[in-house]
Amino acid sequence: MGNSSFSRLAKAIIPSSFHPALGRIRIKFAPRTAPRFRRWQYKNWPVLQCDIAYNMLGGYCVPISSRHRYAAQVVLRGNVYEPETIDFIVQNAKDGDVIHAGAFFGDFLPALSRGCAPLCKVWAFEPDPENYRCALTTILINDLKNVSLVNAGLGEASGIGKLVTHDESGKSLGELSHIQLQSSRPPSDTATVKIVTIDETIPSDRKISVLHLDVEGYEEQALTGALRTIYRSRPLLVLEDVPSEAWLTKHLRPLGYRIDRRIHHNTLLVPAAIV
Repeated sequence: MGNSSFSRLAKAIIPSSFHPALGRIRIKFAPRTAPRFRRWQYKNWPVLQCDIAYNMLGGYCVPISSRHRYAAQVVLRGNVYEPETIDFIVQNAKDGDVIHAGAFFGDFLPALSRGCAPLCKVWAFEPDPENYRCALTTILINDLKNVSLVNAGLGEASGIGKLVTHDESGKSLGELSHIQLQSSRPPSDTATVKIVTIDETIPSDRKISVLHLDVEGYEEQALTGALRTIYRSRPLLVLEDVPSEAWLTKHLRPLGYRIDRRIHHNTLLVPAAIV
């Protein structure tokens, strides 16, 4: 007699008033996990391990592997990471789109999405596979309809790159994951990722108001791949790392761009038309 048949027979014989108690006993003594599932562990399967956190701006899917990272800790405590940067981008998005690269788990996305004008969009980029999945979940948690999230890094040309995802001790770098410039890291510390350019990804009919890059030293390459977009829209540039003076002199100074001020640990560059 199968388990289901036995259960039906037991329910028919035993008074219904005892069914809840018998159910609790069954749960207590039943195997916690079926034998065929006991042999695998989460770390060996593509199971997204995450925490769900909330602050005044929205809800977030935070990767457990990055709990030790400062940005993750701030959000897990219910606070906002880089509120000055977020507020500046929202205040200056106006009637244009926002480009946001280095999305991590999407901690900027709820605020940027809701700060956009009607019909405007947020173009977000995140190369790390785990961070991308978390950012995608953050978009779903907040029901963000105007965010286009791309699982790729930004560069001066499309292609394939290596993303350094862990430090030498094996801990996740989280928001500090970066494109590898030299082949000196073991394969276990890196992930093969897609590289795209802003010029090829953003349609030429989109007006860009703010371009925010937090790409861990890869800003110059990302900006090189965005020069047509910059020439067309003259967006405000919010950069964690500023390109070399030679690069600025060649590409941005002729457009009137100048370094304006610091916002958190970012540098703001504004074109001559912005006062």
